[in-house]
Amino acid sequence: MSAEVVSTDRPVAVVTGGLRGIGRAIVDELSTNGFRGACVDLIAPGADDVPLPEGFRFYQLDIAAVHDHGSVVDRIVADFGRIDTLVNNAGIAVRPPTDILDVAPEDFDRSLNVNLRGTFFLSQNVARHMVGAQSPHYRSIVSIASMAAHIASYDRAQYAIGKAAVGKITQLFAARLAVDDIHVHEVRPGFIRTPMTAAAAPRIDDLVANSVPLRRWGTPEDVARTVTTLATGLLPYTTGESIWVAGGVTIPQVR
Repeated sequence: MSAEVVSTDRPVAVVTGGLRGIGRAIVDELSTNGFRGACVDLIAPGADDVPLPEGFRFYQLDIAAVHDHGSVVDRIVADFGRIDTLVNNAGIAVRPPTDILDVAPEDFDRSLNVNLRGTFFLSQNVARHMVGAQSPHYRSIVSIASMAAHIASYDRAQYAIGKAAVGKITQLFAARLAVDDIHVHEVRPGFIRTPMTAAAAPRIDDLVANSVPLRRWGTPEDVARTVTTLATGLLPYTTGESIWVAGGVTIPQVR
């Protein structure tokens, strides 16, 4: 078999927010495990950015702009022939943390436009292509949520609400797409050390030391390995589930 045939038979992944942090770790881990595909992000990479792995291309998209989803997805399908895995990683945090009594409507809308509305409609758009296509590979949609979906972080209300809704999006798409053998998963990271969490690190260090059984921060690679396990079909009898990557933080503890 020629190298060209091998290359084009590799599974195709689309990773949103794929230039940095957890998203970039996912792109790298998927590439290491034989995937090719699209790194989608709001900001185009500059001259100083590390090049993408072999087989991955950059596509610019603000996922809050849902009317642009179709054209970008069509370009990816035209370039790669199909989509086997969508990783909904792009999201925005609450900066600065704001008491729930003081959340402004525009801040609420901006957060949910990305974390909820963007995730829903991009999943819908990609799912339509998946349902109408054939592939020799396991097919999946994996959405990155957050421990905030479970924990009442009242100073990050709009973020928590959006991420909690990702769990319901996962269940709904899983139920609809099961007949097409497309699996849908939610990953809930805990305290993950990234550039986005760096500002809060001094405050969170104590929480990690006292509340996380594994007694350490998670890494983007921890999340990326979990996503890749799901995307490669190593959990074939799982769909619509929440997979925690949080060092055991959900274990009830008595001190």
